[in-house]
Amino acid sequence: MQYVNVWRAVAAATGRGDRSAAEDGVRIAYRTAGLAEPERIIWADSPKAAVEMVEKLDDAGRSVREEVRTRPWAAERRRMYDELGPAGWSSLWSATGAQLWETTAGLAERIRAGVVAELTTRPEDEPDVRLVLLDAVLGQHDAAWLAAFDGRGDRLTGLAEVARNAGWWWPYERAVVISERPSVLHRDEAGRLDRGDGPALAYPDGFALYAWRGMPVPVEFLEGLAGLTPERIRAEENAELRRVMLEYYGYDRYLTESGAEPVHRDETGILWRIAMEGDEDVVMVEVVNSTPEPDGTHRTYWLRVPPRIRTAKEGVAWTFGLEGEAYAPVRQT
Repeated sequence: MQYVNVWRAVAAATGRGDRSAAEDGVRIAYRTAGLAEPERIIWADSPKAAVEMVEKLDDAGRSVREEVRTRPWAAERRRMYDELGPAGWSSLWSATGAQLWETTAGLAERIRAGVVAELTTRPEDEPDVRLVLLDAVLGQHDAAWLAAFDGRGDRLTGLAEVARNAGWWWPYERAVVISERPSVLHRDEAGRLDRGDGPALAYPDGFALYAWRGMPVPVEFLEGLAGLTPERIRAEENAELRRVMLEYYGYDRYLTESGAEPVHRDETGILWRIAMEGDEDVVMVEVVNSTPEPDGTHRTYWLRVPPRIRTAKEGVAWTFGLEGEAYAPVRQT
């Protein structure tokens, strides 16, 4: 669908949007819901700062998220379902919102967790923070379902305009708090937060999330990656962090510098195994590309395979989805 890439860009947008356009979108959303326009619109530099502002609001009235966001969405979904039928609606969602849902929903959950972690110094504070987060409209991170309805009516025009220009926002009877979009966003090819030399997600006020290939990591951990050694990797007690270290350091480099010994050789390559305390073994197959590079050399590749693999041929076969005895290439390239 033509709208998917547009909304994918919205979901990933960083930097300050058009505040005036976002505020106009808020007013349209209120009028569409049959509500009076809010008396105040307050901007925050991050969802964390927005939650803190909401907690201090005086005379803002009750949350109107139900009227502004939930009911219009439900009505449009019901209208489209009735118009297209079950199969048609399923096809529309598969071609639009479903393409964006996993990455945007996952990112929103990570932001919630980060806000909760930063604002709950005492366990008894957590329920109050989570209640405020339930009042949020997700702005740009509502891109998945906005993509499904784009071009099919104007009932969601206000919500879409805010999403194009802002992050999360909190609608109340007389006041609205809006968060800026992130200033930094780094993701891997799978759409997961990922950065080895700084925050994977950061907002203008410094609220940030650190991650390596989707896994949350402490900032102190990332700062230590540049000075990794095989000894430091082996000494890490947390199996998940140790796995991150190995990925960052490079399995081939670790094998070379840690003095690992091959466990099997055959015509396909060399099988290496690294025993990891408290975690499954790391097993790699070393193979040499039979096609020479332009300079006449042959490139070596390292393929990670399951710990159950016992021979190099079985490992190479596994990378092709085959059993070892079934792997018999006529010609290597």
